[in-house]
Amino acid sequence: MAEILVLGAGMVGVSTGLALQARGHDVTIIERGVPGRETSYGNAGLIQTEAVEPYAMPLAPFALMQIALGRGFDVKWTPSGLLPQLGAILSYARHSLPAAHRRASATWGRLIRQSTDRHGPLIAAAGADNIIRRNGYIELHRTPARMDKARKTAERFLTEFGVEARLMTGAELRAMEPSVKIEVEGATHWSDSWNCADPGGLVAAYAALFQKRGGRIVNGDAGDLHRKGAAWVADEATGEHAVIALGPWSPIVTERFGLRVPMVFKRGYHRHYHMELPPHHPIADFGNSVVLSPMRRGLRIATAAELTPHPRLSPPQLKHGEKAARELFDIGAPVEAEPWTGRRPCMPDMLPLVGRVPDQPNLWAHFGHGHQGFTLGPVTAEILADELDGGAGWSELQPSRIKRG
Repeated sequence: MAEILVLGAGMVGVSTGLALQARGHDVTIIERGVPGRETSYGNAGLIQTEAVEPYAMPLAPFALMQIALGRGFDVKWTPSGLLPQLGAILSYARHSLPAAHRRASATWGRLIRQSTDRHGPLIAAAGADNIIRRNGYIELHRTPARMDKARKTAERFLTEFGVEARLMTGAELRAMEPSVKIEVEGATHWSDSWNCADPGGLVAAYAALFQKRGGRIVNGDAGDLHRKGAAWVADEATGEHAVIALGPWSPIVTERFGLRVPMVFKRGYHRHYHMELPPHHPIADFGNSVVLSPMRRGLRIATAAELTPHPRLSPPQLKHGEKAARELFDIGAPVEAEPWTGRRPCMPDMLPLVGRVPDQPNLWAHFGHGHQGFTLGPVTAEILADELDGGAGWSELQPSRIKRG
């Protein structure tokens, strides 16, 4: 049994603690705030099994032109958000080319297909079934062109990955979701995925389970990590091993230990709105770059990506998402005075870092999940825990690839 420090109490960090704890290790999690209140809190609440391809950078000339001119809502940017990470963005573009993206998808698909299997036992043990719905989510298609594209995607995902989906007409969608008040061309029901009515609450439930099983969560500065002899120390907690699971803040720590991690930081926003008759499923309206999820606090409108270091008080993506939501549903006033915002830790090659930090004995990386840390935390936690116990790990996810590249 080893004493292990885990830095960060988001979904990835808490899942790491649980996976190591289950193998008999003595684990302490260092967290500056409350578990599950940072990046893990701000997602659409989906635990996905169908997202077998990571998010590639749009490379079609028309899409790039829309982004450059600021006309689309999938990606927004500011010069101060774009220029400091230009090298990482160019690398992201290279990895988004078809051949590289197929290689990434081969690994990503193997990860994502395990997600509900890994979350299931933790949800049961944490007593969190009351916030989990196992009915999938719905991707709606407003136009015939989008419906035709969706049909081809569903056929390809079934053939290549074994992902099943139900294609629905607009009338079938209205029968399933009577709160939708307009006619659309159709929809895809991704029925294998799960969704959560309180993402931050699920992380908190996992954290409580970790503590119930004997783990410690220390409120402190995880960025204080340093060596003391053969041990790792952070905020006076000591361990033989240390795992960096700080999401978008991880590169600040790894750089001190010789691993400079290029990362694309995509900012997202969400806000909750009062709704008397919410939908039964999350509704993805990708044509408007928004996901609408029924949550405990109301209907959560979650946006796509913005490349900016500083949040906007009135983000245009959220304003556009609210307009799209009001077209679909009867929704009321916002619940919060201001929207939530946070940054997603996206690796240019679209695969997380899971494994040993090069040239640093017993220092481990577990971050860079992009849009899918909430989904993949328990999956990659098992991979890391196995490697720490002497397993081979996954070569495609090793942090050493950063130095090689």
